Amino acid sequence: MPRSAEQLYADLATIVAAAFPDRDVSVPIGPDTKVFADIGLASIELVVLGERLEQFYGRKLPYGPFLAGLRTRGAEDLVLGELVAFLQTHV
Repeated sequence: MPRSAEQLYADLATIVAAAFPDRDVSVPIGPDTKVFADIGLASIELVVLGERLEQFYGRKLPYGPFLAGLRTRGAEDLVLGELVAFLQTHV
């Protein structure tokens, strides 16, 4: 059974809190939450986040192409709504 968006946001809050204990995950985690501006991750930490997502869900994800697509279109930040839509397709 696919995970709901609500479950995926809760998963993300758990994963980010565990992977980056020095980051502010007290901000509301939702579709408009920005990974850089709101949570305070650095771009290299997006790679770590991808690794943690794969560990959490126990499967390989096409995370590299997902990030490359963001760069290609010139996205300056990653909003969690996009990440959740990606996860809904791949987990």
